[in-house]
Amino acid sequence: MNPVVRVKLSIMMFLEFFVWGAWAVTMGTYLGTIGFEGVQIGNAYTATGWAAILSPFFIGMIADRFFAAERVMGFLHLVGALLLYYVSTVQDPGLFFWALVAYALCYMPTLALVNAIAMNVMEDPGKEFPMVRVFGTIGWIAAGLTISYVLNPVMPGVEATATPMKMAALASAFLGVYSFLLPSTPPKSTGKAVSISDILGLEALGLMKDRSFAIFIVSSLLVCIPLAFYYNFTNMYLNAIGVEGAAGKMTFGQMSEIFFMVVFPFFFTRLGVKWMLAAGMLAWAVRYVLFAFGDTGSAIWMLYGGILLHGVCYDFFFMTGQIYVDREAPKAIQASAQGFIALVTYGVGMVIGSLISGMVVDRYVIEGGHDWQSIWLVPAGMAFLVLIGFVLMFKEPLRKSA
Repeated sequence: MNPVVRVKLSIMMFLEFFVWGAWAVTMGTYLGTIGFEGVQIGNAYTATGWAAILSPFFIGMIADRFFAAERVMGFLHLVGALLLYYVSTVQDPGLFFWALVAYALCYMPTLALVNAIAMNVMEDPGKEFPMVRVFGTIGWIAAGLTISYVLNPVMPGVEATATPMKMAALASAFLGVYSFLLPSTPPKSTGKAVSISDILGLEALGLMKDRSFAIFIVSSLLVCIPLAFYYNFTNMYLNAIGVEGAAGKMTFGQMSEIFFMVVFPFFFTRLGVKWMLAAGMLAWAVRYVLFAFGDTGSAIWMLYGGILLHGVCYDFFFMTGQIYVDREAPKAIQASAQGFIALVTYGVGMVIGSLISGMVVDRYVIEGGHDWQSIWLVPAGMAFLVLIGFVLMFKEPLRKSA
């Protein structure tokens, strides 16, 4: 791949995830500050989940058939910038939710578009894509460090304000303009009939006839319920107990994600699918136990340990799951199967998890704040139960599907 094109794509990935990391991490803290209850915060975080469910329709029906991917992405980020800035000015919970859903419907389709733009110009995506995609993780890290170590020194308490959202809106506007400079990526399905089944990956439902595959799908859905607690309330929790530069410290999780991406092949060849998935589930449970008993004193190592487990939590479970789906699905429906697991986890699972997490946080409101130890033990217990069920019922596949 041309080095100049590689740099362009790397900048694209950096900005794509800088935008998401800039607003999503601190939103719970901000909403709590302006009076939102836990259930209202959880409801707000369902916006990306609903968009993940609906965005395949947009990509399949419009972006894949009528317009070049880079132009669609540019348009969505420019409109998204305006919507996100508007979201940052809204303080009514109902209006905030619908405005954020509107923004998420612009942003979530771009996650597929950046991949399509990158892979379209790559000679060997298997080797070249990871070196470009890693800049997305770096972008998320940069967003957190910018909030904690650039903005916070001049605007103390910035994580509890709408400023990170406005920063994300500015970055989105920049990426919108930049998108029109990216390599041309014409629509791939012009003139082809596309069904709802194709878009949602429903052809993969046939794989559920296999008991272990069905257990994997159900476990993936269930483990995303406790997963949502981390994304929705960790920043709020760390700020509540007095952790300085919480957004910046949370980027250690993305740093560990990069490390575990590198060592992933070593563990995968030794543990196999079942125990890699189990290790990811166990990591979620252990993380929440560490959060439950950690503090800013002698037990601060527990907080850092919980954050650093992100690499195991994310890479071991989600990457292994994607490999397992790819192995089990026949060639003709591999793309459909990947779309189906994304719909189950990032869509349905995260929506349910966000709603439940908000209710749990409200359940443990105490005078002067929240009983965070009790809150974190709930998702810890959920993750342990999913882990036990998965280990007892899932059988390691003995062969690849044809």
